[in-house]
Amino acid sequence: MRFVHYILKGGSAGTLCLGVRLGQEIINVKSINPKYPNSLIELLTHHKSCVAELEGMDLSQIKEKIPIDQVELKAPLRNPDKVICVGMNYKDHCEEQNYPVPIEPIFFSKFPSNITGPFDPIHYPDITNELDYEVELAFVIGKKGKDIPLEKAMDHVFGYTVAHDVSARDWQFKKNHGQWLLGKAMDNFCPIGPELVTKEELIDPYNLSIRCLVNGVVKQDSNTAQLVHKVDAIITFLSKIVTLLPGDIILTGTPPGVGIFTKPPCFLKKGDVVECEIEGIGSIKNQVI
Repeated sequence: MRFVHYILKGGSAGTLCLGVRLGQEIINVKSINPKYPNSLIELLTHHKSCVAELEGMDLSQIKEKIPIDQVELKAPLRNPDKVICVGMNYKDHCEEQNYPVPIEPIFFSKFPSNITGPFDPIHYPDITNELDYEVELAFVIGKKGKDIPLEKAMDHVFGYTVAHDVSARDWQFKKNHGQWLLGKAMDNFCPIGPELVTKEELIDPYNLSIRCLVNGVVKQDSNTAQLVHKVDAIITFLSKIVTLLPGDIILTGTPPGVGIFTKPPCFLKKGDVVECEIEGIGSIKNQVI
């Protein structure tokens, strides 16, 4: 299944709804059962049985559908407990920097408030001169867990989405004593979407084309086969440190081609349009303003 958050254009615009996308149409989950919540995080946290109910239905038979062009898609998941990111997690990204492939995953974080929608603008912060792009595969936790063994790790995955790890490189590398947090966690620095695809639909996350385009020009072009630490290994490692909760979002790293490592470096400017796309999930498109 493909879950989306959306608001209707006109009419009752402004009311956030939870839906399931079928091709070019959306089914509001409340039209199936009024007791279903309007929030995916609430569905995962308090109404997990509803997911099983939806999976058991033939949704194509639901008559009340909304054309995709009548809605505005929002971030498919809001207000998670954690947004965790993995650094240096593509072999080809390590190679472009002559950086050794990490034996253990490298982690940093963003704030839940950094999350923004798949087509929302990215506001250029006044305090940076080195705004950069990073396309990433993100996965979402569906089941609470601590000290999760590798062989059971995928039981805790709910699904996948596209993420844009917007980065202020001067704050990441040159300021604040080289700590990554502030350079990664400014407002609007985590667009995600356009939908959340369940693991049952996206069966193999390790052979997906992953690309980033700036103003229509391909900047990053790789495949998730290049991932160093796979989803199950990330879950097992992280769950030794913290309890993973339903709705937690984990970004798995970016491939080569980011602006800071091009020669000469090429950073984003106001007016630029960044598209991040992953095969089998979709594409998000954000303009820098």
